[in-house]
Amino acid sequence: MSDLRIPTHPRKEKITVYVNGREVLAYAGESLHAALLAAGFFVLRRAGSEPRGFFCGMGVCYDCLVTVDGRPGQRACMTRVEDRMEVELDVD
Repeated sequence: MSDLRIPTHPRKEKITVYVNGREVLAYAGESLHAALLAAGFFVLRRAGSEPRGFFCGMGVCYDCLVTVDGRPGQRACMTRVEDRMEVELDVD
């Protein structure tokens, strides 16, 4: 899948985050939400059999919970990417 970012928006340096072991391009200063969405991740976890992903984008709904560097329950929309960050999505 191609990058879904707006191509004319200025960006900082490229970094790499790992999502379920897969290398994903990110840019310093952006939210994990932005990096995941741009890489085509729309479902981040399941609540029972129901898929959950991005809803409010501002930390209110808690639908974007992921595990970051071994810490479960992190809101992707409120987390800034860091180089070599390990992200686990609960989508199985």
